Amino acid sequence: QVQLAESGGGAVQSGGSLTLSCTVSGGTFSDIAMGWFRQAPGKEREFVASISRSGGSTRYEESVGGRFTISRDNVKNTATLQMNSLRPDDTAVYYCAAAYGLYEQAYRLESRFIYWGQGTQVLVSS
Repeated sequence: QVQLAESGGGAVQSGGSLTLSCTVSGGTFSDIAMGWFRQAPGKEREFVASISRSGGSTRYEESVGGRFTISRDNVKNTATLQMNSLRPDDTAVYYCAAAYGLYEQAYRLESRFIYWGQGTQVLVSS
């Protein structure tokens, strides 16, 4: 059973940075494409970023492009979301997720991801 555990959330002022990490256990990490989603209060969960199994392909939600960077370490079994220039509207619970798929394909459809972490809170104050 694949298990995901996020860490690195917290509170930061607008313009600040946070790094979220997702550690994967119970499976072969290089078989798994990774993604980050978020859910703000009163809103539906939305796609943030994803990365292919190889790490060579990435996708970003338009509002985070140029500010967030997703990466992965296939030795340490971790996926990371570096978040810079944070804004109050980035406030949400952030979830990492895992999907099986093609080696060079990054996915964005929530239904594609079958394993989910418990979420980590990010709070950005103005």
